[in-house]
Amino acid sequence: MRPTSRKSAGSFSPTSGNPATYFPAMSRIGKTPITLPEKVKISVADGNQVTVEGPKGKLSWELPKGITISNEGSVVTVSRANEHREVRALHGLSRALINNMVSGVSSGFRRDLEIQGVGFRAAVKGDKLDLSIGYSHPVLFQIPSEIKIAVTDNTKISIEGIDKHLVGQVAADIRAYYPPEPYKGKGIRYSDEVVRRKEGKTVQ
Repeated sequence: MRPTSRKSAGSFSPTSGNPATYFPAMSRIGKTPITLPEKVKISVADGNQVTVEGPKGKLSWELPKGITISNEGSVVTVSRANEHREVRALHGLSRALINNMVSGVSSGFRRDLEIQGVGFRAAVKGDKLDLSIGYSHPVLFQIPSEIKIAVTDNTKISIEGIDKHLVGQVAADIRAYYPPEPYKGKGIRYSDEVVRRKEGKTVQ
């Protein structure tokens, strides 16, 4: 049997060749300043508790260790204390979350769902979303107090709120009651979701 050739470990070394090929430039999201819209205020209390307040409400979040923010006029800058890997990762994350808070209290977030299926429908009843989606009993979803849900044409659900994470989580929870199936397309889907359809079995 002919012996197979093996490449030495050195030939796979990430230091050989162009270093940029193996170590792409890191994101600079954390260093990008945040511009505050009109009527939006940000403050930092003891314990690194960040509070952002605007026309649509107020959000708070605790900064992780090693991350600080500075506010000069309408420009907010997020900084990190050192170059440790964990702190660098939290730098970009913190900036993204604070920017989402600013966007939430100024303009809010929205996620739209659509229901497809014969006889499938939805309606808001008090603080619950009533889903009739083919089960033997109606599905009642408790609407969080921070979220506003509206239903149009009995099949289109709009979810609004100032917390981006909560809006997305509520939309995902409602969709999970009946995810769109690939054969007839029935179920609950995002308004911009593309469902890959499958062809059913044919009887010969």
